[in-house]
Amino acid sequence: MGLFSRRTNAPEPDREVEPQDEATKPPRDHGPWDVTEVAEIGRRVDLGSIWLPPRDGMELRMEVDRNTKVVTAAAVALGESRLQVQAFAAPKTEGVWDEIRAELAESVTKQGGTVDDVPGPFGRELLARLPVRTPEGRTGHRPVRFLGVDGPRWFLRAVLGGKAAVDVKAAEELESLLGDVVVVRGDEPRAPRDLLPLRLPGRGPTPLAAPAQPSFDPLRRGPEITEIR
Repeated sequence: MGLFSRRTNAPEPDREVEPQDEATKPPRDHGPWDVTEVAEIGRRVDLGSIWLPPRDGMELRMEVDRNTKVVTAAAVALGESRLQVQAFAAPKTEGVWDEIRAELAESVTKQGGTVDDVPGPFGRELLARLPVRTPEGRTGHRPVRFLGVDGPRWFLRAVLGGKAAVDVKAAEELESLLGDVVVVRGDEPRAPRDLLPLRLPGRGPTPLAAPAQPSFDPLRRGPEITEIR
């Protein structure tokens, strides 16, 4: 199941943004943060476009596209819960989560799943039950939560699975982790919905022959490189 497709291949043109009244923007008590909102990386792991805060017992997997060798996502396992995060370019003047949420809901429904659009700690989110094939050959359903955060010229997509998808207490630590993620958009012109480049921990940028195309399937893992933190 693809996450979404890009509407255009053209980079977002520079446009003047109308100044906003600071009085209408209450201070936030959690992120995800833009890199301009933090003083330093701190203990976070530098993954390129995402700085990921560690947690005790956390297992970090970087998902890599088989053909292009491009790092496409960061996936965290903590106990019986899982979190996957990706960052994308977005327009300057509007968010994309409302549109993407509608596309995801339609895609899940077409595949025989169910989805509810509900309020969550980061705004509106989707609680989905995705169709899966059990080892016995029967059709079952797997719950996942799709979360999205619109930032300045970026969009962060997160998926919670495992126990965190159905248990409020189990989700708290991964939600806390997500709330301390930092997104590094960079100044390069990029088309809306282009995947922002990720890299393996402790390594330089992964070379890109072309813009990376997101193709997320929460039911299937791709090739992984594992780091224990």
